[in-house]
Amino acid sequence: MPVLADWIKKLSSLFVRVANSLQSPFLLVVRLYWGWQFVQTGWGKLNNLPHVIQFFTSLGIPFPAVNAYFVSGLEFVGGILLAVGLAGRLIALPLMIDMIVAYLTADREAFTSFFSDPGKFANASPFTFLMASLIVLIFGSGLFSLDALIERLWPSLFSSSSASSSPTRAQGKDTVAR
Repeated sequence: MPVLADWIKKLSSLFVRVANSLQSPFLLVVRLYWGWQFVQTGWGKLNNLPHVIQFFTSLGIPFPAVNAYFVSGLEFVGGILLAVGLAGRLIALPLMIDMIVAYLTADREAFTSFFSDPGKFANASPFTFLMASLIVLIFGSGLFSLDALIERLWPSLFSSSSASSSPTRAQGKDTVAR
């Protein structure tokens, strides 16, 4: 029996290592695909602002012209930042808020059916944009991103004040000279 338990433990450990190794490639695919989708929707809105303003007016969104410019720019620039993984978590938050507002205004019925008809909620246009933003907000941009490159090149930019007062960094491997 101990041999079987050891074998199961090793197999489980291997499975976890393989699954963990897929996190950054997964985040890269999510960022590239949904970043590009945000860029396209933002660009489409920027190139048709009168229609967007009219649509926002019909939805009762306050200051429809200002919000049309803001949302168009947010989706376009935010999509670029998401795709390249620059300030990923920072840009994911306003993109999530953008998609929640889209649910509340343009897809209210789908939003209110979250519990009663989850399929309707999941099939609404904002859903995948919202989920992609949520994934990046929670997990970050991953190793294949400008965020990770900047952190490797300038680690001092990402250290907190508590880390700078600590005598060691990165699990005791580097000595911090501050």
